[in-house]
Amino acid sequence: MTARTQFIRYVLVGLASNAVIYIAYLVLTQVGMGPKLAMSLLYCVGVLQTFVFNKKWSFRFDGAATPALVRYATVYAVGYVIQFLALTMLVDQMGLPHQWVMGGLILFMALLLFIAQKFWVFDQSFDSMTKVRH
Repeated sequence: MTARTQFIRYVLVGLASNAVIYIAYLVLTQVGMGPKLAMSLLYCVGVLQTFVFNKKWSFRFDGAATPALVRYATVYAVGYVIQFLALTMLVDQMGLPHQWVMGGLILFMALLLFIAQKFWVFDQSFDSMTKVRH
């Protein structure tokens, strides 16, 4: 499968997932939940559901699921820290609207996470190298 096809599939999974998660984020913050707590809860939900779709459909990864999930969770943990710090700096300290900050973060993180998934999480050659070592 070409990188272009993978990217298109990744974008489709991401659009569907992030649309639902962003709407849930807006609802949760509207009913009084803090932006960082809402982002934290929904981030966990998003990581689990997109792992399944990206593994099976976007990247068609047939390697071992557990090491891939660990790599996936690691990438998303770094992404979480980036988003948390961005919300703290841009919303809490600079006073920007959290809705716009979160919308921008979704776009930025989508590109960063695709690169990480393409070249580390779901890289078949990386999965093969880890099997040789064990």
